[in-house]
Amino acid sequence: MLKECLENVRKKSPLVHNITNYVTVNDVANILLACGASPIMADDRNDVEDITTICGGLNINIGTLNQNTVPSMLLAGKKANELGHQVLLDPVGAGAGTFRTETALNLMKEVRFDVIRGNISEIKTLARGFGRTKGVDADAADAVTEDNLSRAVTFVKEMAAGLGCIIAVTGAIDLVSDGNSTYVIRNGRPEMGQITGTGCQLSGLMTAYMTANPDNRLEAAAAAVCAMGLAGEIGWSHLESYEGNATYRNRIIDAIYRMDGDTLEKGARYEIRQ
Repeated sequence: MLKECLENVRKKSPLVHNITNYVTVNDVANILLACGASPIMADDRNDVEDITTICGGLNINIGTLNQNTVPSMLLAGKKANELGHQVLLDPVGAGAGTFRTETALNLMKEVRFDVIRGNISEIKTLARGFGRTKGVDADAADAVTEDNLSRAVTFVKEMAAGLGCIIAVTGAIDLVSDGNSTYVIRNGRPEMGQITGTGCQLSGLMTAYMTANPDNRLEAAAAAVCAMGLAGEIGWSHLESYEGNATYRNRIIDAIYRMDGDTLEKGARYEIRQ
């Protein structure tokens, strides 16, 4: 199924509208091109409804939130809902400040999201309506580990069921759940955390995968997480001793570009918990 999800992205080349943060907008666009999708970046309120209309998926990322883009996010989200498009929320930094936390919670009230993807601290913030986050990174006290994995799976599963959408928690161990089944994914490298925007890239990638696989959304979301983690592993294996995180970023995008379905099926490391 993971292989099919990847191949559908290549075949269908979905057009994805991204209202994302300006720190990583270029990398998000490039990883979408690398996977076979097409990106559009538009965030003006006078433009977003028209752009959303011609796209198949919408990726909303609040990383560099400002008062001008919040109305754009709401307009685009509601238009995407009206058209039946796949919609993703990346609540970057939820819990770090009142404005972004309240914005994320309000977006969840006003827009129907097919998937919410974030680190464990951000997801817990949304579940509780409050939380603690160190910048845009997960709080160490919240980290998903082998010791607390069963509790984390239960939490993600219950949240997904309660919200009626897919919840994707990414970190050292990734969890993707639709409220019935949960993928526990162990692909990736810790060094990916030294690159700004791997999470933002994954949100764009996941939107493309879900747009190309609307009838298998859970598998599509899990396939995107596996692909991104596997790309981190492949990219790291190709680094020379004198290369660092800037080159590593490019190696990850290259790995997504070169990845085929067989490579993903062979390299994906996951289990499914019911």
